[in-house]
Amino acid sequence: MTPVAPWVRTRLRAAPGAAFALTLLVALTAALAAAFPRAVDRYEDAGLRQAVEEATPRRTTVQLWAPEPGPILPQRQREQALTPDILRAQYAKALKTAERPLTPDRDQSSYGVRNTEALAVPDPWLPRPSGLPARVALAAQNGLADHARLRAGRLPRAAATATAQTDRVEAAVTAETAKALRIRVGSVIHVPAARHSSLVVTVTGILDPREPEGAYWTTQPLLRKPSLVREPDQNGEPDTYWEGALLLPPAAAPAMLGTDGHPVRYWQLAPATAALTAHDLSRMNSAIAALEAGPGLAKVRAFTDRSADASTDLDDVVTEYAHLRSGIAPLVAVAASGTATVAAVVLLMAGGLAADRRRSELALLRARGGSLRGVTGRLLAETSVLAVPAGALGLGAALLAVPAGRRTYAVAAAVAVTALACAALPVRAAVKHQVVQLHGAREDLTVVRPSRRRTVAELTLLVLASGAVFALRSRGTDTQDSNEFVALAPVLVGIIAALVLVRLYPLPLRRLARPAGRLRGAVGHLSLARAGRTSVSTVLPLLALLTALTTAAFGGSVLAGVADTRDRAALLTTGADARIEATRPLPDRLATEIRDSGSGVREVTPVSIAYQAKPEDGEQTVPLAGADPEAYARLAASTGLGAFPAAELKHPAHAPLPALASPAVADRYGTRPFPVRLEDGSHVTVRIALVRGLTPAVSGTDFLVVDRAGLGTRPARPTALLVTGDHLDGGALRRAAGVGADVRLRSEARAAYVDSPLQSGAERVYAAAVAAGAGYAVLALLLALVRAAPERTALLARLRTMGLTRAQGRRLLVLEALPQALLAAAGGALTGWAAIRLLSPGIDLTTIALAAATTDAPPGSTELRTDTLSLLLPALSVLVLATGIAAGQAWWTGRRGSVKELRAGDSR
Repeated sequence: MTPVAPWVRTRLRAAPGAAFALTLLVALTAALAAAFPRAVDRYEDAGLRQAVEEATPRRTTVQLWAPEPGPILPQRQREQALTPDILRAQYAKALKTAERPLTPDRDQSSYGVRNTEALAVPDPWLPRPSGLPARVALAAQNGLADHARLRAGRLPRAAATATAQTDRVEAAVTAETAKALRIRVGSVIHVPAARHSSLVVTVTGILDPREPEGAYWTTQPLLRKPSLVREPDQNGEPDTYWEGALLLPPAAAPAMLGTDGHPVRYWQLAPATAALTAHDLSRMNSAIAALEAGPGLAKVRAFTDRSADASTDLDDVVTEYAHLRSGIAPLVAVAASGTATVAAVVLLMAGGLAADRRRSELALLRARGGSLRGVTGRLLAETSVLAVPAGALGLGAALLAVPAGRRTYAVAAAVAVTALACAALPVRAAVKHQVVQLHGAREDLTVVRPSRRRTVAELTLLVLASGAVFALRSRGTDTQDSNEFVALAPVLVGIIAALVLVRLYPLPLRRLARPAGRLRGAVGHLSLARAGRTSVSTVLPLLALLTALTTAAFGGSVLAGVADTRDRAALLTTGADARIEATRPLPDRLATEIRDSGSGVREVTPVSIAYQAKPEDGEQTVPLAGADPEAYARLAASTGLGAFPAAELKHPAHAPLPALASPAVADRYGTRPFPVRLEDGSHVTVRIALVRGLTPAVSGTDFLVVDRAGLGTRPARPTALLVTGDHLDGGALRRAAGVGADVRLRSEARAAYVDSPLQSGAERVYAAAVAAGAGYAVLALLLALVRAAPERTALLARLRTMGLTRAQGRRLLVLEALPQALLAAAGGALTGWAAIRLLSPGIDLTTIALAAATTDAPPGSTELRTDTLSLLLPALSVLVLATGIAAGQAWWTGRRGSVKELRAGDSR
């Protein structure tokens, strides 16, 4: 008896090309889906860690401290509370009190005793900049030998039983403290004491910190680096004195009780930066709150002191980062949702293509008694054999390609892709073959009327999508619900457009078919008739194309808007391509040297700026800039910062100086002449003749610009040079400007706005998601064309037997594909434009563009605007691709014989 080959193996062998294509599609889609959340986690975690590192340990370290033991306690008990053994045990408990994800960095965390007040020491050899004695703070911190290297001398030692009566101790100082306070090994410092004349501190060693920027040294910066303190005296003049730290051994801490420095015990918990993750922000805030004023602090008080307290700015740093992330995440989610929708549609189209290819086979199985459950079960097994290993392969590739990030979301995304790929073919087959039928009716778009169920479903989707877009426009992006609307809005707009266009598509075809029939030649009429016989299932490829085009237009506009915002903000900061400015007048020859330096300079505009000019001799100051009207007008016009006619600003003889003013200054002083007192005490009379919101020389809302020739000789001397040019050499400009001049390049100012991995990572992921969506859109177009390829090939073969030439065949297929391509291209461009117009009130690009900005963005520059290139280029690409594939198919078919195609067509 001949064994029967298993169903799955037989069907896979029957179509190896389709099996391989499905496997590749699922593996690629699963890899992209799994990599996306891990890529987002990676740049968000990197952004959080950088934010914590840049905030400095002084802000991010959790500082627990307890005051000096009360005087009512026995002296021995007070001294015992400051001993290293007691503090070490309390430190170990404090480490355990911190709740995850607040993980202390044990290498940088510390504990000890320090004075809260620096004490003035009478030693005359210490430096006294203004006659005041230097002050020193005593600190006994653990782990000094592990965190410092000896430059000279030895580490300090302590007597076995240091008490409040101890009058001699040893100490070490850092090299910076030693240099500033002129301390050497063997120096003796007399610290005032309460119980005896003084506490004699002998310096035995000079240290170099191993990690100067680590939390061990920078949580209390005075331990590493002395400070020159300035305080006003009785006459308001500044008095200065040096303040430094003497590092005692931990065992000598009880000796501080004999001073008036009010010693406190402290335990410093530095967060482990490498352990911080962005998805744990809410838990992080809870853990910090618990230590600052919650159960954690209660535990600390239980094993230290009832008056113990805690302080940190880590919660503020985390909150600032969370605000930055909340402004960026919705924009990334837009690209993610659009790409996910297009990918899902492509998977569904792949299943639909397989179901259509095997329609006759499945109909025959059902006609011969095959149950619907049995047929769909075998189809599920057939696709699962391919999709499950492919999904696992894609997941593994994503985990290797993006090693950081959570696995849970990656696995869930890969599983969702695999499940969709497995179910697409069986579900489509189950829907098509519920009723046993051998021959299906025509499903032409212009013939089949939509059912009532479809109409109700489309109207429901239309109402939901419209409500979502309206809610977004009304509420903006300030809430979490609105953020979800931002992510889904372009997809919803694409759904609306796809449904509307599919409904409207048959109307022009019906109107054009009758006039085309009167034309000479059959190609035009036949192409319209063929376009009208497109299957009603065209909504899926159209949805894929519209969603991809909308996402591409939206994403391109976002990226272009971010770049334009940064360019504009950088231009406002510098006023030109480069700005050279000093507090004193610049040499007269400098402008010529900069112009002739050959470092890409095109023009140099000298400007004299008096930032403390006082109109009407009042107390309010207004920056006044003096410049040559012709050169300054050219600069304003080229930069787009308040262009004006130069003649309006030229100084007339024996008349007030015409001035260009900001709107705020114009409203304040009007158009009447008024005096302005300059910084050198001289006066000029100005009259506001022009009003502009921006000007290159001065940023801000208050400014006056006048003709430099109308100022006095001294006020007219330039203090700034505004340089324009291409590819300016910053090094050459700085060398020419010399010491004392501040040189700022527009390109450097622009780069400063992107200082967080959160911004750069989000832009890269956004661009990658848009590119992936465009790739899936092309794949959807190819699947739609492949689906119709056999029928078109057979049609051309039949028409060739009737005398159709190859050129006419190419025109036929191109004209047949042209209506759908035009529909997708025009619909995509229109949908992208509508999505941007509808959603722009709820989108603010400030966060992603200017997260590190210290200057306000120009008004209106952070609004989402339509980028023409992003709108038209994808649409034109779809049009060219669709017609190109149709022409290529006609050319390929013309090179082959007609017998096989005729038989293939007959078999259908």
